[in-house]
Amino acid sequence: MTKWLLLPALGLSSAVFAMTPQQQFVQQWTDRGLDRSYIEQALSKASRNDKVLEAISTPWEAKPWYQYRQLFLTQERVEDGVAFWTQHRDTLARAEAQFGVDASMIVAIIGIETRYGRHTGSYPVLDALYTLGFYYPKRAEFFASELGHYLTLAQQEGWDLTATKGSYAGAMGWGQFIPSSYLAYSVDFDGDGKRDLLNNPVDAIGSVANYFAEHKWSHKAPAAVPIAVPEDKPAEALMWNGNPLEATVAQLRAAGAEALGRDTDRAALLTLKSGETGIQYYQVSPNFYTITRYNRSPLYAMAAVEFAQRLQEAYVQP
Repeated sequence: MTKWLLLPALGLSSAVFAMTPQQQFVQQWTDRGLDRSYIEQALSKASRNDKVLEAISTPWEAKPWYQYRQLFLTQERVEDGVAFWTQHRDTLARAEAQFGVDASMIVAIIGIETRYGRHTGSYPVLDALYTLGFYYPKRAEFFASELGHYLTLAQQEGWDLTATKGSYAGAMGWGQFIPSSYLAYSVDFDGDGKRDLLNNPVDAIGSVANYFAEHKWSHKAPAAVPIAVPEDKPAEALMWNGNPLEATVAQLRAAGAEALGRDTDRAALLTLKSGETGIQYYQVSPNFYTITRYNRSPLYAMAAVEFAQRLQEAYVQP
């Protein structure tokens, strides 16, 4: 039986299958409560941006670790981080106490993302998400969803749809939140009645802390430490795969790794290139997985770990 003969039996109209992706988008987000004319007007204002497609095809995370880390772990950035920590020490202490997220990690994330608000992105968020949602098939579904969340967010906040700037992936503000994360995890941390991550570092601090707390950050617990591992390749089941950790420290030890912690602690092994030919093993913990909820790249997570450590060493408590 041909597919079109099945349509009446399923109660579906052939018009549904004739919809363009943009028409499907309009229908989906109309069903989710947005006004159809608002969505259509937004799409009419959006433009394809080929620079966005070029940027997403050449991410920094494609670099090997020994090159990637040099982008972020500089003395100048550490000094900037210490200055930010000093300026906002009371806010950071409050965030750490309220959310149980280490101040050093909050400072590291904001420093990596935007150099403390200096570089929040130059791409119109509407164009970036429109481009990726309709002209980047590899992740079109994800970015089209983010476009819908952006329209929702802009309507809630009273933003000019075309004025907001961000990264090529549509991330915004001091902490570079994508629209769905902005809606779900941003907080009004200074009590002025607004969740402003675009211009307000206090709200950004609270929101990064809230994001990490909601993704089960464990206060003062390690995220990753370098360890020695036998030359024989460890079992694949012990290696970092981007999923919640299932192996234990006991299993790493049984494989010959000089693992740290209690036998029952969750752990995995991660390898990163320490040079042109060298390899360094790391023992990663659930906190490492939490960082990858912010950015999926293990290189990003390791940069955050090392940057937070350097900030902790450099910051002088009052």
